[in-house]
Amino acid sequence: MKRRAFISLLGGAVAWPRSLFAQATAKRPLIGWLGTATRETAANSIAAFLRGMQELAYVEGRDFDMTYRFAHGDWARYPALAKELVTLKPDVILAISAGAAKSTTDTIPIVSATLPADAVRAGLAASVPHPGGNVTGIFFSIDGLPGKHVELVRELMPSAAKLGILVNVSEPQNMPSWQDMQSAARILNFEIIPAEVRLPGDLDSAFQAMRRQQVEAIVVIQDGMLFSERGRIAALAEAARIPAVYGHREHVEGGGLISYGIDLRDSHQRLAAYVVKILSGTKPGEIPIEFPTKLELVINLKTAKALGLEIPQALLVRADEVIE
Repeated sequence: MKRRAFISLLGGAVAWPRSLFAQATAKRPLIGWLGTATRETAANSIAAFLRGMQELAYVEGRDFDMTYRFAHGDWARYPALAKELVTLKPDVILAISAGAAKSTTDTIPIVSATLPADAVRAGLAASVPHPGGNVTGIFFSIDGLPGKHVELVRELMPSAAKLGILVNVSEPQNMPSWQDMQSAARILNFEIIPAEVRLPGDLDSAFQAMRRQQVEAIVVIQDGMLFSERGRIAALAEAARIPAVYGHREHVEGGGLISYGIDLRDSHQRLAAYVVKILSGTKPGEIPIEFPTKLELVINLKTAKALGLEIPQALLVRADEVIE
């Protein structure tokens, strides 16, 4: 064999395994999930997001990796978890609270299916069609939806006078919903009985206080902590014999009476399209914020029976699902 040919062959033999090694060790994109509740309570949303990724030909473990951080309903832990996640340098952060995540990084793309209605006013985005920064996603609610929960109480109980509003005051994103509900309650001539909590341990005393004040119905303002405590809230409401209205079907599946609001699973599935665009090179500030497209009314007749409450036929006809 000629010397030149031998060297060429040897070089190819060396280059070939190096090429394979580079492919095998190539770093997959890392997606961080930053939740306020627990892994268990977020299971449906996580599954919906991964399903959306698979539909776009992105498979976990092959095309990207996931890492998770959860505050377990303790809002005070969220900022520290956000900082911890940022140190891992993920390619995208999926955040339940985009505001807390953004306060930690203004460079890593942040995508959220629960953007607050006042995202522009809060400085999370320059505008809805052109966010401009590192945050984009889907709104958590639509204008007037929290007020619709109060209207739902009036449909359920036309003669009710005292309305309790359960709110986690440690979550800043709750304030617009709180104000909307107060306005709707005044228009419908409800006496508002605030039930303010900060931690899961506050729930028992909050329900005891509402019972002492003879609250006739409750509206629960949606957030991560109260979502994670949905089973306990449903049990407390039933024990106090107080009908409660929620914003998500998961509350009703966990024993709550009635919910009207966005389908979180649908929103998280749609979130996959945002992530794929970002992984393909699009800046988050160039992806318009969207509004939720799927609203649903879910009623639990078993809970209604336990409360001794008859659901009006007009509501039953409108329900997307009735749990019996």
